[in-house]
Parts: sequence; C-alpha cells; structure tokens
Amino acid sequence: MVHMYQAFAFTSSVWTDFGEESTPIMAAAAAIASSSKGSLREDLTCAICCDLFREPVMLACMHHFCKPCISRYWRGTQGPVTCPQCRKEFSSKQFQTNYLVTAMVEKVRATTSDTYIKNLEKQLRETLESHRLKKEDFINSIRRDKDKIETIKKIGADLQTRVKGEFRALHQILQDEETCMLEQLKREQEEELEKVQHHLDAVELAVKGLEDNIRTLRQASATTENTVLSELPPLRPCVLVDTAPEFDINAFSNKYLAPLQYITWRKMFKSLKPGPSPLTFDTDTAHPSIHVSRDKTVAVECDAVVPYMDHSKRFLQCVNILAAQGFQSGRHYWEVEVGSKPKWDLGIASEAVDRHARIKLSPESGYWTLRLRNGNEYSAGTQPWTRLQPASSPQSLGVFLDCEERRVSFYNADDMSLLYSFTNGPRGKVFPFFSPCISGSSQRPQPIRLLHYPAVALSG
Repeated sequence: MVHMYQAFAFTSSVWTDFGEESTPIMAAAAAIASSSKGSLREDLTCAICCDLFREPVMLACMHHFCKPCISRYWRGTQGPVTCPQCRKEFSSKQFQTNYLVTAMVEKVRATTSDTYIKNLEKQLRETLESHRLKKEDFINSIRRDKDKIETIKKIGADLQTRVKGEFRALHQILQDEETCMLEQLKREQEEELEKVQHHLDAVELAVKGLEDNIRTLRQASATTENTVLSELPPLRPCVLVDTAPEFDINAFSNKYLAPLQYITWRKMFKSLKPGPSPLTFDTDTAHPSIHVSRDKTVAVECDAVVPYMDHSKRFLQCVNILAAQGFQSGRHYWEVEVGSKPKWDLGIASEAVDRHARIKLSPESGYWTLRLRNGNEYSAGTQPWTRLQPASSPQSLGVFLDCEERRVSFYNADDMSLLYSFTNGPRGKVFPFFSPCISGSSQRPQPIRLLHYPAVALSG
C-alpha cells in the first residue's frame, strides 16, 4: 500500500500540465492515489488523537495507539484498563512497541510532506518531458528514415534507368555489328555463289551444244551406209567456257572464324561514350625536369634539366605536366599506367592554375587529384588529405570526368573498382594533370605512360 501511495500521490495540477490527451488517464491515476492515500492514513491513524501515530504501540487486542495518547487515556485509572476502540479489559497497563508500524508511519509522513510531493512532481514533469523529447526524436528519426527510403528508391530507379540506357547502347552497338557482319557474310556468299552459278550455267550450255552436235554427227554417220557423205553436217558452234573460278575456302572463312568477340570489343571503343581519350602530353607545360617521349605518351623525371623554351604555360616550381587535350563539356575517360612507381600525382587541373608557384593540390586551388607516396600510401587530394585503402595496388588508373555533373572519379583500371570520387568538380576548361614526382632514390626513375587503344573501324 505504501508503494501504491508513492506512485499516485500527486496533485491534479501536475497531471494537467502535459496536454489534454493524457488528462483522463492522469485523472484516474489521481483518484486511485487519493483513495490509496486515504485508506493508508486511516490504517495508520490513532483513534485517540485522530492523527498519524507517534511512537505507535500495540495492545493485546491488536489495536494500535500513540504511546502518549494511550498513556494519557489510562492515567488515573485504578485496576483494570480498557481498549479505547473495542473496550476489551486488561488487568494491567501493558502494551508493546510496534516497530513495523513505526517504520510505515515514518514512511507515510515522509512521502506526504510538501517537499517530497514537490520533488516527486518535479521528477514526474522531468521524466514526462524526457519521454516526450525522446518520442519526438524517434518520430523525427522515423521521418528521416522514411525520407531516406524514398531517396534511395528514387536514386535507385534513376540509376537503373541510366544503367539500362548504357547497356541498351552497348546492345545496340553489338546488334548493329552482328547485323552488319551477317549482311556482309550473306553478300560475299551470294557473290561466290553467283560466280560459280555463272560458270555452271556456261558449262551446262556448252554440254547441251556438244550433245546436239553429237546427235547430228551420229545421224550423219548412220546415213553413210546407203549414200556417199559429201560433207559434214552443219554443227552448232562450241560455246567457249572460261576457266572455273577458284574458291578459296580459307580466305572465305577466315574472317568469320576469327576471334569475333575480341575484334568486336576492340571496335566498340570508337562508339563508347565516353570512349578512352587518346591523350598526349603537352611539352609546353612540362617542368624542365620532365622528359617526354617523341610520341608524347611517356613522361619521366630526369636528373638533368631538359632544354626548354620559355612559355607561360610551363610549370616551373613543381614537377608537373598537362595533357594537350582540354575539356569543358561532355564526359571523358582516359587511362594512365603508373606501374610500380612509388610516388606520383594525377588527375585534372583547371586551365587557370598558377604554373609558377608551389600550390597545395586541392579543389580550392584548381586541382582534383589522387596521389601515392612511399609505394603504398594512397590519398585523395582534399585538404586535409583523405587516406584511401584500395584492395590492391593499381598498376593503371582510369580517370572519369563528367563536366555536366561536375564529377571527377578515379578507378583502378585493372579491375575498374572505384578509388575515389569528387562531387564538387570543376567549372570551365580543365586539362588532364600528371606529376611523375622526384623519387629521390638511387633506382632508375619509372615513367608515367598514357594508354591508347587503337581505333578500329566498325564493319560496313
């Protein structure tokens, strides 16, 4: 009963502070609390002073009274005494202190004090407010999760449409290539058949002429038994037949027995959007410590300074070089072979970057790059640097630039796994950027090589 009282002994003003929705429940709880409180106080109230027990004692009849009250009630009484409640007589003034009731009274007295009630009301308000705030947090979390679900579904649907479109284009390329190759095969087959059929018709016509002549000669031979043959009978002129056309089975079959899948795959590069861009290095931008090959596809650091002409495009402080090809619209992809170089930087650079000063490679400075240091420390060119943990060390890297979506992505070209993607890409014209770096080791410097895929004309 004490615990029940503790749970519900609150004033009605506390309950009504938290909204109309909870008022009926709280009112019912207040009624239960009031009932419990009254019943408990009644059980722990002295029948003499009508107040909570003070030093409660129990008579032999099991009724309880305050020790001062029962002592005062029996004062002056000679002989037997009686219980004030049930009037039972006792031969002597005897009672027993009830420590359990004493504890209960102290508990009730403590829990009915103004300070206790106020503290409990405060705890109630704080707990209820805490639960309300938690509920709000959970509701907001549910709303955010539902928004995320809708976003994921929308993005997923958009990506599915895009993926289907990309593969539809590939399917169309393959379909067109298959149709073209089958038509070419049919055309060549018909040409060969026509040549053989033409010779066949000529031979058959010659055979028919010879058969007619043979018949005429036989008839003439049969008539010579009775008459003297004065001249040969008229014969049809023999048809001239060209030499039978040669049919080279190997020559006819080889192109269709070739590795068609590989040939078609190579042909597809020309139709890919974007296809691999055939980049070349711009020697006018090369730092004097960079040597560029004759075909402008290989760049390597060198100990001696390469003779160079002054040019406003040239990097003078950092060992950098740009590609000759720049982009400011569309989508573009290129691949760079780095091999086992322990140190390099590559990516794209804005046309307006300062070429004569040392600048940190970051989007704020006009660079979107990836870097390698110490042979295994890969980082994306943010400030601060973003460390990357590729599954394997790429020997070749692919760079994908989408000018419309302002996205720059880097791939391990060996397995096309994504290494990093900048979503705050450049505006305006940019150039592929490379830095073979100064290795500073005794080993022979290793080059950076631009990978090219030879263009192959599609069939037809």
